[in-house]
Amino acid sequence: MARAGASKVGEVAPPLELPDTEGDVRGLPEPGEASATVVIWTCNHCPYALAWHERIMKAAEDYGPRDVRFLAVNSNDAERYPLDSLDAMRERAREEQWPFPYLHDESQGAAVAWAAQVTPHLYVLDGDLRIRYEGAPDSDHLDPAEDAAWLREALDAVLAGEQPARPATEPVGCSIKWKR
Repeated sequence: MARAGASKVGEVAPPLELPDTEGDVRGLPEPGEASATVVIWTCNHCPYALAWHERIMKAAEDYGPRDVRFLAVNSNDAERYPLDSLDAMRERAREEQWPFPYLHDESQGAAVAWAAQVTPHLYVLDGDLRIRYEGAPDSDHLDPAEDAAWLREALDAVLAGEQPARPATEPVGCSIKWKR
């Protein structure tokens, strides 16, 4: 699948408007509507996404009261990966009581526009929707003590009106499962 260039740090985020698991169309806040936004490409089957999941959920709980919005996006081909079907996404989000919307990118157009590569692939946006961090949640998906440190560092910097000291890291995970 042809994709846009690798890092989008410094750019205004591409549009994002997709249906969530309940059928409601969701997207980025309007500029100035949130202090920061985190967009996470994830899925239901990737061991990396599953390993980092609780850390990302905890960050959402910790930063939600600080006016940070979180959105998760699944762009995987559900025909080849049934665990990533809309029904499976809906079931998981309900069972786990996700604190943020889980969006379904059936066309994979959002993944292409954002240059998302793997699950998980995170983007931290400032209040003006400019991408300030892109990459992994932290340095080791197998070490829960890492606590999404890179995501938290980026959010703390953005909320303080500063540039993250580490604006990009290599996203680590399972490749997005592109349609053939």
